[in-house]
Order: sequence, then structure tokens, then C-alpha cells
Amino acid sequence: MPSRLTVLDFPRLKAEKRPIVCVTAYDYTMARLLDEAGVDMLLVGDSLGMVVQGHDTTLPVTLDQMIYHTQAVVRGSEKAFVACDLPFGLCHRSSDVVLEAAIRVIKESGAQAVKVEGGVPVAQTIQALTTRHIPVLGHVGLTPQSVHAFGGFKVQGRGAAADRVLADAVAIEEAGAFAVVLEGIPARLSEKISARLTIPTIGIGAGPGCDGQVLVVYDLLGLYDGVKPRFVKRYMDGSVLVRQAVGHFAEEVRNGSFPGEEHSFSE
Repeated sequence: MPSRLTVLDFPRLKAEKRPIVCVTAYDYTMARLLDEAGVDMLLVGDSLGMVVQGHDTTLPVTLDQMIYHTQAVVRGSEKAFVACDLPFGLCHRSSDVVLEAAIRVIKESGAQAVKVEGGVPVAQTIQALTTRHIPVLGHVGLTPQSVHAFGGFKVQGRGAAADRVLADAVAIEEAGAFAVVLEGIPARLSEKISARLTIPTIGIGAGPGCDGQVLVVYDLLGLYDGVKPRFVKRYMDGSVLVRQAVGHFAEEVRNGSFPGEEHSFSE
């Protein structure tokens, strides 16, 4: 049985300049396919609130829901590193509360790390986790859990705000995170941050200068018909293919050609 990547592999990948491939996953079947495709990291993102549950933001997702979906992803994968988002509201509370939540995630789901959104304000909380040997994936820039404070899903780090994002990323590294997601920031800023940090950067809407890239799987496959950010590249028209396949099934059921003899049992 192949061994999973660990937190020790990611600094090596950065040093070797081998780009890190990360994709979100929310269930067993998709995790199995992504794992077999050679993805380095599976991120069970609270983006499931939008692409799975149909909410307008990630905010309604609960810790129990994150653990449930992460359990399925862990069961469906063998080689990829698995990280689980800590949902909105936890990191607004004390470090002890966040620690208890992170312990639940690692213990109950089988994930190898938790992801924490935010920079300088949550650095102390991240340090409380990493000093207790809970690996943390950071996330700065456009952090979806701050959507209301940002006035929507808007690019961060432009102009004078670049220094704040850089400071956030540095604080995350100093707090002990093993890697950091850079989302929705200018490409030149992500290059600067990636050069400054010793830990890997994983970009989403942050240009090509990061140490790796992540996309939401339903965006990548063209299955999500909601908002399509500029940074998303669709590698197939999944929604078209699904509609065609199900439409074909419906047609055969209605005209009586399915099920056929080959799909039926004899006495």
C-alpha cells in the first residue's frame, strides 16, 4: 500500500522546485479519482458550503459537517496528503476552543492537518496548534470566511494593502504553519511572498509564481454553474456531459430500451 505524503515532503518539494498539486474534495468517490490522478494534497474545503450545499458563502458550514466530509475523503485516498478547513467562527474564539476543534478533526476524520484562514490576528492561535504537533495549512489574501468584511469576494493586496498580506504570510510561517494558501492576490505579490517564505505557497487566483496551485474540483471539472472567478480554468465541460448522460438515461427509460436483457436477472 503506498504511503501518504507528509508535512515533511512539502519543504522538499519547494526546495526541488517541483510544483505542488492540490485539489479540493468532499467525498469518497471523487477523492479516489483525484488520488489516482496523482494529486499531492486533497483539501476538504469549507467551499463545500457553496458547491455541495448550495449556500452563497462558506459561512454556514459546521465543524461536524467538515469532519463528516473529511472522513469520506480520507477513506477514498491512499497517497495524497489530506487537510481539513476549520469552519467560520472557530478562530474568532479562544485558542483553547480552536485546539479542541482541531483535535476532533485529526482524531475523528483522519486528516493530517487543519487549514486556518487569516494572518496576523490568528498567528497566536496557529502557534497554539503547531506547538502541540497539529500541522496547520495557513490561508491569507482573499479569505472567504471574511467575505462580509471584504464587501464580497474581491481581490486583496493591491497597492498599499500588499504590505498587510505579506505581513500575514510571514506571521503564518513564524507561527509554524507548514504551507500557506495565497488566494485572490496580484501575481507580483504572490511571487514576492513565495520568495520571502521558506514554507511552500499554494496559489488560487494568485498567478504562476507560487510553489503550487489549488482549484475547487467542481470548478476544474466544469460541474459548478455558480460564480466563475477569473482564475478558474475548466478542464472539461462536466455539467454538459452530465446533462447529456442523464438525458440519455431518461430517454431510454421512457422509450423502454433500458433496462435491457443484459441488465436483468434470469430465473
